[in-house]
Amino acid sequence: MAFLMNQMLGSKLKSFADGGGEGGSKAGADGKETAESKGMSREEFEEYQKQLVEEKIQRDKDFTTKKAERANLRVALRDKYRLPDSALDGAMIQMAGDDVDLPEELAKMVDEDEEEEETSDSFLHKLQNMDLDELKTKAQSRVSELRQTAEDKCVLM
Repeated sequence: MAFLMNQMLGSKLKSFADGGGEGGSKAGADGKETAESKGMSREEFEEYQKQLVEEKIQRDKDFTTKKAERANLRVALRDKYRLPDSALDGAMIQMAGDDVDLPEELAKMVDEDEEEEETSDSFLHKLQNMDLDELKTKAQSRVSELRQTAEDKCVLM
């Protein structure tokens, strides 16, 4: 606990003890950190800076990959539901290198949805496969039959 408090408040307390940080700052003139301000040797500081840059590059790469995976999922869903394509998603996938796949869990979910739709005859599926001309002729013939039946049974018509 003391270590954590020292890390969080140590530099603030040192600057307070030095008279508000006037003139005693070890940071460079432009406000950047230096090896002395971190309490490291020059070689350690250069290694530390190199490690920070490498970590930032890796984070950016991972972030771009995740964004491309999400864009790939959106493209798959747009194809599935026959929605218009988005140029932004295509550009995102190209930025990541075109070798981006769906995450396994998301691909599994999409596959399960497709299988479920294939096995079940949903109303939308039946509606898409329906012949509208045949339906129209059936409806017209049924209406004419009902009208004929009504005319036969009713004196007023």
